[in-house]
Amino acid sequence: MVGAVSERLVSQIRRAIRARHYSRRTEQAYVRWAREYVRYHGLRHPAELQEDAVTRFLTHLAVDERVSASTQNQAASALLFLYNEVLSRPMRRAAEIVRAREPTRVPVVLTPAEVSCVLSRMEGTDRLVASLLYGSGLRLLEALRLRVKDVDFARGEIVVRDAKGGRQRVTMLPRRLAGELQRHLARVRLVHDRDRRALGSGEDAPEPAAGTERSRGPGHSAPGDGAEGVWLPGALPRKLPHAAVEWPWQWVFPAARRRRERVGSWRRLHRHPSNVQRAVRRAVLESGITKRASCHTFRHSFATHLLESGYDIRTVQELLGHRDVRTTMIYTHVLNRGGLGVVSPMDRNIQ
Repeated sequence: MVGAVSERLVSQIRRAIRARHYSRRTEQAYVRWAREYVRYHGLRHPAELQEDAVTRFLTHLAVDERVSASTQNQAASALLFLYNEVLSRPMRRAAEIVRAREPTRVPVVLTPAEVSCVLSRMEGTDRLVASLLYGSGLRLLEALRLRVKDVDFARGEIVVRDAKGGRQRVTMLPRRLAGELQRHLARVRLVHDRDRRALGSGEDAPEPAAGTERSRGPGHSAPGDGAEGVWLPGALPRKLPHAAVEWPWQWVFPAARRRRERVGSWRRLHRHPSNVQRAVRRAVLESGITKRASCHTFRHSFATHLLESGYDIRTVQELLGHRDVRTTMIYTHVLNRGGLGVVSPMDRNIQ
C-alpha cells in the first residue's frame, strides 16, 4: 500500500480521531502504529487482512521487537480503533486480542533536599518551568501550554485547561514563585509588543535568535482564518478573531524564535519540551543523584511531599487531576515512612 492509498488511510484515521477530540499525541501514535502494521504485512491494506493479522503483529512486537507492555497495549488500542472506527469492521474476537500485563511501578521521588539540589543547578526559563512542575504538580506540557490568562496572581491559582484527557483543573501557584513569574511575564510582554509592532509594519522575517531551541505548539496547523499571532485551539480563531494577538492568550513560556506556519505567516509557539528535559537531565547528572529522575519526577515529588505533610489524598487527587483516586494512591507506597508506611521491627524493637 503506497502513494494515494496510504495517504487516504492516514487522512481517514486523522479525521476519525479529530472528530472524537482525542489528543494530538494520540493521533500521532495511532497513525504511526497503522503505518507499522501495514508495513509489517507487506504493504497490504488493513481491510484485506483477517483478524489474526492483528494478533500476529502484536506477537511480533512482544517477541521480536521486545517492546514494553504499555507500548504493546497502545498498538492494540490503535489497531482496534482502526478497524472499529475507521474501517467500520468491528472485530468479532476483540476480546482475544493480545493484551500485555503492565507491571505496577513505584514512581521515582526526590527528597526536598534533592529537589532543591537539582533546581539550584538550573537557570533561566528552564528553572522556572521545573519549579512550577514541583510547586504546582504540573505535567511538562501542561506548564508549557499555559497562557497568560491562566495564571491568577491575586488568588494564587493556576488554571490547567489543556490537561490529560481534555480535562480542566485548578492548582496552586506557589507564593515563592509569584514574583519571579511576574518578572518573567514582564519580559515576555516586551517580546509580545515587539511582535505586534512587526505585524503592524508588515515585517515577515523573524528577529535574531535568542536561543537555539526548537519550538512547537500543541498542533502544527495555524488558526483557521490564517491570522498571525498565537496558536488557538478549535474554532476559537473564528469566534474570537482578535484573540491570537491579544496579551491574555499569549504563552507564558514562548519560544525564542517565531516560526513560519504558512506563506507570509509567522508565529511564536510555546517553548519546546526538549529544552526543559535536557536542562533537567543535565542538572540531575551534575547533582550526583543516582535516581532516574526526569521532569515528571517533580510531579511525583509534589504529590508525595503533600501526602507526607498530612494533606488528604482526595485533595491531592484534585490537584493532580486524576480521574480515579486509585491512581493517586500509588504515592502512598513511597511515603517517607518505610515500605507502605510500616515501621520496621528493627527500628521499633531493637535497642
